[in-house]
Amino acid sequence: MSAVRTTAPPGGRPARPMHRARPMPVRIVLVDDHSIMRQGLRAVLEREEDLRVVGEAGTPADAIAAVAATRPHVVLLDLKLTSGPQTDGLEVCRKLCAAHPGIGVLVLTTFAEDRLVVESVQAGARGYVVKDVDTTELVRAIRAVSRGESAFDARSASAMVRSLSGGVPDRERLTERELDVLRLLARGLSNRAIGAELFISETTVKFHVGNLMRKLMVSRRAEAVYAATKLGLL
Repeated sequence: MSAVRTTAPPGGRPARPMHRARPMPVRIVLVDDHSIMRQGLRAVLEREEDLRVVGEAGTPADAIAAVAATRPHVVLLDLKLTSGPQTDGLEVCRKLCAAHPGIGVLVLTTFAEDRLVVESVQAGARGYVVKDVDTTELVRAIRAVSRGESAFDARSASAMVRSLSGGVPDRERLTERELDVLRLLARGLSNRAIGAELFISETTVKFHVGNLMRKLMVSRRAEAVYAATKLGLL
């Protein structure tokens, strides 16, 4: 094992080695009506050093209370929480996002219906994954949502594309400049290379990329190209 070397400043005590502070863990609340599912998720997630489960809930009322009490960064939310309507989790999502601006709701459910993916996003969810998602992808999605990004598994991303296949509303149509940027994205160019090609700054490129990804309701550049292709924009 190599020793940590320190250098004493002139006339002073030896300098202490610098230790980088660990980042604060992502605080998570699990909302699912099956306790065994919550236990399994807790066991999986708490193996990650940067993730911490701070609360659990099995009903809509308990979910609202748990989030208010623990102030998590991310809520992992099932869409079916009672024996009633299968989409009661949607209303929970709306209430949480209204009461706690900035909270990251990630839907984790068995339902892969296009309509539910779209309605979840409209309710404020930042991501949507189906329960048979790979553990690595689930952890990636949680981290992305905690950073304020979007996260969808492959099926949910495809659902978003299909939901747009009937045409993009006028207010969400891509501008000519956004289409220019998109075409260069499809060629695999970096933001800097796109800027050089279009004679605009890299910051301006990032702005356009962010706008077109928002309009296409995707979280990654590759997903933007895929969605645009399906919509006939490329």
